[in-house]
Amino acid sequence: MSGTLSLVDLAGAVALLLWGTHMVQSGVQRTFGPRLRHVLGTALKSRARAFLAGMGVTAVLQSSTATGLMVAGFAAGGLVDLVPALAVMLGANVGSTLIVQALSFDVSALSPALILVGVVMFRRKGAERVHDLGRVAIGLGLMLLALHQLLGLMAPYEDAPSLRLLLGAISTSPILDVLLAAAVTWAFHSSVAVVLVVMSFAANGVVPPEAAFALVLGANLGTAINPVLEAPAGDGPASRRLPVGNLVTRIIGTVIALAAIEPISRLMVGLQPDDARAVADFHTLFNVALALVFLPLLKPYAAFLRVLMPNRIDPADPSRPLYLDAAARETPVVALGGAAREALRLADVLESMLEGSRDVFQRWDRRVLAETGRLDDVLDSLNTAIKSYVTSLDGDVLADKDVRRLDEILTFAMNLEQAGDVVDRNLLSHAAKCIARGLAFSPEEGARIVGMMERLIRNLRTAASLFMTHDPRAARLLAEEKIAFRQIEEEATRAHLARLRAGRTDAAETSGLHLDLLRDLKQINSHIVAAAAYPVLVREGELLPSRILSAHATTDDAR
Repeated sequence: MSGTLSLVDLAGAVALLLWGTHMVQSGVQRTFGPRLRHVLGTALKSRARAFLAGMGVTAVLQSSTATGLMVAGFAAGGLVDLVPALAVMLGANVGSTLIVQALSFDVSALSPALILVGVVMFRRKGAERVHDLGRVAIGLGLMLLALHQLLGLMAPYEDAPSLRLLLGAISTSPILDVLLAAAVTWAFHSSVAVVLVVMSFAANGVVPPEAAFALVLGANLGTAINPVLEAPAGDGPASRRLPVGNLVTRIIGTVIALAAIEPISRLMVGLQPDDARAVADFHTLFNVALALVFLPLLKPYAAFLRVLMPNRIDPADPSRPLYLDAAARETPVVALGGAAREALRLADVLESMLEGSRDVFQRWDRRVLAETGRLDDVLDSLNTAIKSYVTSLDGDVLADKDVRRLDEILTFAMNLEQAGDVVDRNLLSHAAKCIARGLAFSPEEGARIVGMMERLIRNLRTAASLFMTHDPRAARLLAEEKIAFRQIEEEATRAHLARLRAGRTDAAETSGLHLDLLRDLKQINSHIVAAAAYPVLVREGELLPSRILSAHATTDDAR
């Protein structure tokens, strides 16, 4: 019975550690997510900067896996090459060792204070950033608490004859040490916890330094296994390049370190007499050495991974470009025609998103909500492919009208992609909030929202036609839609204020949400107008630089 309770306690401590890590990651991503993605996106232009960015972001996120997922998203969208992505993972591995270095000191006394401060911040209303930072503080407190409990649970067993006998038996075989630590790390989903336990064993003489270093190698190997196993199989072999590449570098480093484990052990013990600190330092030095060896070799290594795991072409994949013919780049006029056809596919995808959003607000269907949200990834992928394709054309052979058409294609594609972002991040987010809280709009509000979405769909079809015909009359009609949307928003705002003045606080939340939706729909319409109408009106000289009456005109009128 006591053994069963001990296993439950151990599993509970591991679960608490994983949950604390999850809270830290989610809190940091909600607060600094766009900035972290910007840091990574900016740094991915060179190997050295990518390495440093991976190290820093991992230290903030407390997880090399979370960093890897962000980089995998860039790679899947075609925004980053495999070489800098692998450099980020090398940096992320070093960043995870910094977490071990920090937690190797006795900082468990900070746990109650972090949890207390985090709860106070988390419960504060009206401040989203403070709320999310409170989540981070709670997560850090839970991590420290879980690690303290984990080490406390292991302490009584460090002197157990059976455990000493088992560890003594495997200590004579470094390969068994590596396999055991890799299996435990894979099961725990945390190399930090395993390395800290190994440090505790080494400090108390349960395992000799040589065996402790082999166990650390196993922990480094085990933490790279889960991303490979959890990579989405439906995306084909190419989706596994990054996790497999990271795992292979760990395997190569582990094999080399095992071959020289005896001299390495003597050197580390000579440099650091404290066995626990020697384990933490070895963990860091192993990953630093791995980065120094592989950073100069990433280009041929990435080429090898591409040959080993080629792209799988799925004809049914909606995010796969259909008209961006690589051979047509030699004839820019033909290439621009293909890019224009591809840009029209963006209009089709955005129309599907608007139709899905309309259905969500009519039926409050979670399944439709999820399916509509996934279409934004298709928009992002197609937009990225179009931008990469047209910007790769030789500008020296393009005539003036070709350059103008290229700009029109980019303007059309980027505005529709931004409209899709508003649908995904705002409209669907509001819909999810309504479903979660059980909110419902009044019949008048619901009809207005659905009506505006229907109007947006018609405007989008007009924009797609205008993109091909360049008809000034259609451009004027589409541009006038901005006035109609602005008037609808102003009317709804006056109605909302009238309700508040009348003291109708019961509908204040849904009415405010209704206004947010109208603003979002107006913003989507603005992107649609800017995508197709404005380029035509600018060319015709019919677009004013500002809607504000100039001071000249005001003075003349006064006279």
